[in-house]
Amino acid sequence: MAAVIFTGAQLLKQQSGLVGIAYIRVNNYSSDAKVYNLASLKRGTGGRSSFNGIVATVFGSTGFIGRYVANKLGKIGTQLILPYRGNNYETMRLKLCGDLGQVLFQPYYLKDLESIDKALKYSNVVINLVGRDWETKNFSFQDVHVKGARDLARAAKKAGVEKFIHLSALNCDGPNEAIFSRQGSKFLSSKWEGEQAVLEEFPEATIFRPSDVYGQEDRFLRYYAHNWRRQGQYMPMWKNGEATIKQPVHVSDLAAGIVAAIKDPEAAGKVYQAVGPRRYQLNELVDWFYRVMRKDSEWGYKRYDMKYDMFFKLKVSLTQKFSPAFPVGNLHWERLEREFVTDRVNQAIPTLEDLGVNLRRMEDQVPWELKPFTYGLYFGTDSEEPVVEPKPPKYVS
Repeated sequence: MAAVIFTGAQLLKQQSGLVGIAYIRVNNYSSDAKVYNLASLKRGTGGRSSFNGIVATVFGSTGFIGRYVANKLGKIGTQLILPYRGNNYETMRLKLCGDLGQVLFQPYYLKDLESIDKALKYSNVVINLVGRDWETKNFSFQDVHVKGARDLARAAKKAGVEKFIHLSALNCDGPNEAIFSRQGSKFLSSKWEGEQAVLEEFPEATIFRPSDVYGQEDRFLRYYAHNWRRQGQYMPMWKNGEATIKQPVHVSDLAAGIVAAIKDPEAAGKVYQAVGPRRYQLNELVDWFYRVMRKDSEWGYKRYDMKYDMFFKLKVSLTQKFSPAFPVGNLHWERLEREFVTDRVNQAIPTLEDLGVNLRRMEDQVPWELKPFTYGLYFGTDSEEPVVEPKPPKYVS
C-alpha cells in the first residue's frame, strides 16, 4: 500500500515495506524563495517541438511582418506570447507556429499599461512590430510610433527583459524632400522620434530600419497591382517615377534578420538597415511588375507624370476622406509621400548581410508573388501556357 500526499515539498525516497509515502511538490507559491524560470529549462533538439530557452513577446504579431517573425521563432522552438487587440480569431492561425503549449495569446491595448505589463512579464525577449501606415481617429502616428514604442520599451526595461527589438523605417534619420505636403512624411518623422524614445528607455535595444517590404499579403506589390492605384490602364507617378530609387527587401529576409539579432549578443544597441541586394529606379520596377502580370503596352499600360492629373489627386483626397479607417487600395496622401522618397543606405550602418542573412533577389521572388494577378488568369487563359519571359528590370547597383 502506498499513500501520495500532494503538498509543497520534494519527492521523498520511497519507503520499504507495504506502506510508502510519496511527498510530491506540485506548485510554487508566491511566498517561495525560489521560483523556477521557464527560460532556463531548455529541452529538445532545437526544432518546432522543442524549447530553446527564449520566451518572446511579439507585439504586432498579427500584422504582415509579424506573422513571418512568429513563424521563424516558432520553428526554432521559441515560446511565443502574442498580444492582440480586437477579434481573437485573427490570431488563431498563429497557433500553428509552435508546438502544443508553446504559443500563448494575451489581449492588450496599446494605451493600457497594465495589459502591456502582463504581456511581457515572463519574457526575456520583446519585439515591437506595432505600426500604422496611416492615421486614424483612435491612433495617430505619435500615439503608435512614439508614445506606444516608449511605453513598450519602458515596460520591458522594468520587467528585466534581456533583449528589445524595435522596427523603425529606412530614410527616417534625415531630411526628405517634401513632395505633396509642406512638412514631408509624418510617418518617417514619427519613426525617427520613436527610435529616440526607445533608446532613452532601453539603450541596449536593437533597431531595424526596413525599406519597402514585399511578400505575401504585402502593401508594396499589391499596392501597385491594385486597380485603384491606376487611372484605368494608366499609371500616374511623380516625375514619371524616374527620380526615385528603391531597394525593397523580402519579408522572410527581414524576419530572418530579427531572429539572428536575438541569437547574436553583439547585436545589442545596434541599428541595422534591412534592404534588398539591388537598387532599382521605381519606374523600372513598376513597369516590370506589369510585364510580369501580362499587362504591358499591348494590354494598354502606360506610365505618366501625375503632376498634371488633377482627377487622380481628387481621387486620393476623396478616398482618404470617405474610407479613413482602411483606404481603398492603400491609397492615401501619406503613402504617396513615402512612395517617392529615394532609399538612402548609409555604408557606416550594418545591414542584414552582417547578420548572416542571404538576401533574395526580386527577380527570383516577384514573379511568384504576382502570379495571382496575371491578366486573364480567371477568364480561360492558362497561366502555365508557354509565354515569353518578361524582360527583367534594370538595376542601379
